[in-house]
Amino acid sequence: MIKAIQASKSEKVLFVFLIALVFFTFSSFFLLKNKCLFVEKVNLNKINFTDPENVVVMNIECGDVIIELYPELSPQSVKRFKTLIENKKYDGSVFYKVAENTFVQAGDIEFGNIEYLDYSKIGSGKSGLGTLKSEIDEDFKFSEGSVGLARSTKFDTEDSEFFITLKEIPIYQGEYTPIGKVIHGLDILGKIKTGNKGVYVLRPDYINSFRIFKSN
Repeated sequence: MIKAIQASKSEKVLFVFLIALVFFTFSSFFLLKNKCLFVEKVNLNKINFTDPENVVVMNIECGDVIIELYPELSPQSVKRFKTLIENKKYDGSVFYKVAENTFVQAGDIEFGNIEYLDYSKIGSGKSGLGTLKSEIDEDFKFSEGSVGLARSTKFDTEDSEFFITLKEIPIYQGEYTPIGKVIHGLDILGKIKTGNKGVYVLRPDYINSFRIFKSN
């Protein structure tokens, strides 16, 4: 008769360790692949805004980013921003310039859409509505979550591109046109894909939809 061979205590411990290691490996892989796993979701139906016509909702891969606009600071810039949103011009716009934990930038209507991305021209695209005069507010501090219009090295060249700061950037004060502030979703913005060594992000994240809150 063949006798059953019983595992030693050390063999049992080793087996349990291997099982735990396999489980940890698969769990880690899942967590790394699912970058949106621990992002806080918001129920828009449960939020009461005092001025919903100046609240916009940007939906990206990990959820909704809610932005309150400041028309009292930059009326023409906010008007342009809302016009582009209402005409769905930002839908598909890629975050082609992303500095980790610093800022994200999107809004190139002409060359920066996920459906027709042109890396040789991105950042120079136009909306077709003409450039705007800079509406600088010397007292506005570009703290975490501030939204501003991007421009070239010269003032009065703003058009459709915008950026959102992920931390306070003092050197932006008095340099860029402020148009609003993120009131929910900073953690979502932090999940946007960053670049590697190049200037622009390859296979970038993009805006699924951008809507004014009242029309949601």
